Amino acid sequence: MRRSRKKQSARISPRSSLRMDVWLMRHLQVALASLGRLIRTPLSSLMTTLVIGIALALPAGLYLLLGNVQTLSGNWDGAASISLFLKQETSDKQARQLASRLQNDPAINQVKLISRTEALEEFRQLSGFAGVLDSLDENPLPSLLIVEPTAQHAEPVPAEALLARLRQNSEVEFAQLDLQWVRRFHAITRIAQRGVIILASLLGLSVLLIVGNTIRLEIQNRHAEIEITKLIGGTNAFIRRPFLYNGAWYGLFGGISAWLMVTVSLLLLDNPIEQLAGLYQSGFQLSGIGFSTLLMLLGGSTLLGLAGSWIAVGRHLNEIEPS
Repeated sequence: MRRSRKKQSARISPRSSLRMDVWLMRHLQVALASLGRLIRTPLSSLMTTLVIGIALALPAGLYLLLGNVQTLSGNWDGAASISLFLKQETSDKQARQLASRLQNDPAINQVKLISRTEALEEFRQLSGFAGVLDSLDENPLPSLLIVEPTAQHAEPVPAEALLARLRQNSEVEFAQLDLQWVRRFHAITRIAQRGVIILASLLGLSVLLIVGNTIRLEIQNRHAEIEITKLIGGTNAFIRRPFLYNGAWYGLFGGISAWLMVTVSLLLLDNPIEQLAGLYQSGFQLSGIGFSTLLMLLGGSTLLGLAGSWIAVGRHLNEIEPS
C-alpha cells in the first residue's frame, strides 16, 4: 500500500508542477501582451500614466515634506528640551556627575552641561553688559543642564512626566519645559498627518476613477473582440485577465512617474534649502524617498490600478453578450 501511494504521489507531483508552470506561463504571456498593447499606443498611455503620477506625487511629496519638517524640528536648539537650572551651591563636579547620571536614563537622549563660567561668558557676549558684569564680585548665574528626551518621551504627556521626575533631583533649583510650544507643534503635526491621509484617500479614489475610465474605454474599443471570444467559449475570467494586467501596468508606471516627480522636485529644492540651512548654522539636508517608502508607493499604486481595472471590468464585461 505504501509503495502504491508513493507511486501515485510521484505521478501526481509532476502533473501539478506542470500545471503550475503552464498557469504561470499563461499569466506571463498575458502580462507581456498587455504591456505591448500599452507600448503600441505611447501617447495615450503616457498621458494616463502622468495623470496617475501627478495624483500620487502630491500625497507622497506632502508625506516627505512632513517627515522633513519633523526632522528639522528635532534639530532645533531647545526643541522639546528640558532646562534644569541647578542650585548656586552646586559645584561643577556635582553638575558633571548629575549630567552623567541623567545620561544613563533610558528616557533621555542627550544631556548638555553649561557651567557657570560658560553661562556667564555667553551672557557677556549676548547681553552687551560686559562692564556691569566685571563689577560683580561673584558669578550670579547657575549651572544649566539641557536635557533632550528621546523621541518616545518628546510627546507632551511623557515629557511632562519626565519633567516632574527631573525636578526631584536635589541639585535642581528650577526645571522648565515649554509644554505649550510642544503641544502646539504636535497638534499642528497631527493636523498635517490627517490632512495627508485625507488628500491621499481622495487622490487614491481619483486614481481608481482614472484607471476605471481608461479600462472602460478599452473594453468599448474591443467590444467586437470580446463578443467573438465569448462565442468560441472564452470565459469571463479569461477575458478579464488582460484588462487587469493593463490596470496593474498603469498603476505601476504611475507610481514610478510619481517617484520621479518627487525626486526631481527634491533635487531642485535641495540646493536652496542647503544654503538657507547654512545661514542658520544647520547641517539639515532634505531626505528623499527611502527604499521602504518606494516599495509602499509602487505597491499601493499597482493595487490601485488593479482595483480600478477590476471594478471597471466587473461592471462592463457582463453587459457584453454575443447576439
